[in-house]
Amino acid sequence: MLSRRPPTPRGRKGRRDRTGAVALAAGATGVALLTAAGPALAAPQAAPAPQAARASQAAHAPQTPAPSGSSLPVGSGYMGVGYRADTDGDALGPLSSSGGVQGIDVSHYQGSISWAKVKAAGIQFAWIKATEGTSYKDPQFNANYLHAYNNKVIRGAYHFARPDVSGGAAQAKYFAGHGGAWSRDNLTLPGVLDIEGSCYGKSTSAMRTWITDFYKTYKAKTGRDIVIYTSASWWNGCTGKWGGMSAKSPLWAAHWTSAASPTIPAGFPFWTLWQYTSTGKVGGVSGSVDRDKFNGTRARLLALANNTS
Repeated sequence: MLSRRPPTPRGRKGRRDRTGAVALAAGATGVALLTAAGPALAAPQAAPAPQAARASQAAHAPQTPAPSGSSLPVGSGYMGVGYRADTDGDALGPLSSSGGVQGIDVSHYQGSISWAKVKAAGIQFAWIKATEGTSYKDPQFNANYLHAYNNKVIRGAYHFARPDVSGGAAQAKYFAGHGGAWSRDNLTLPGVLDIEGSCYGKSTSAMRTWITDFYKTYKAKTGRDIVIYTSASWWNGCTGKWGGMSAKSPLWAAHWTSAASPTIPAGFPFWTLWQYTSTGKVGGVSGSVDRDKFNGTRARLLALANNTS
């Protein structure tokens, strides 16, 4: 999101993520792999108050160092901050992917949102930033999560991963206890692990362990498989093209492009969600917002939400 997010120094290039079908979490122990048509083939601390005006938000937004450099200030992460740096700036895709089941992802950088207008604009789902690390909860999360629910937008929470500050298990516990919980109510999606930016000084094996610890702890707390948001270059570089999560976690691919589908990380044969632009326009959201697409029908989105096949 360009109008309210802090500028990011340009990092390494090339985050471009390959065509797939759909991987959905379904059932307590597995995932359902779907074709685009949708049939299942197998068994998903306090923070500063938000600024009143957009200009004030921009002025006070935390500055973000290059992902490959020093630690990000806790609380400043949002979906796409690492991808933006890896693509050498503000790469974006036009709204050529605006058909199908559409969604958005938001954080406090979007300010106050009219969820009634978001719903009227045709948005069917949203993921909302809840937590980061083990001490930060997004100041707009409670309002966004409640109002999305009240306006029948199928919503879920996401956690911005900080492998540099604490272990995966600790962060999963914090996330599950501060917005990332799940219930089968036709309106709640499983939580998302947003992992991007640098490799946080970890080897590929250490990063795999961190992700596994997060996954296992979140699953034990909620009964759900975590959705993984990442890009091809981050996953390929920081986990060594690991395929260890492909049978567990639905993939949310970050790839801002006008192509017909995203490039996806090695190790994932399918994509379930696609963040295709950071500069979308949606009624009820002032300024730009990340736009997302679900790779399937609304019925399959509800299957993901309700953990059914």
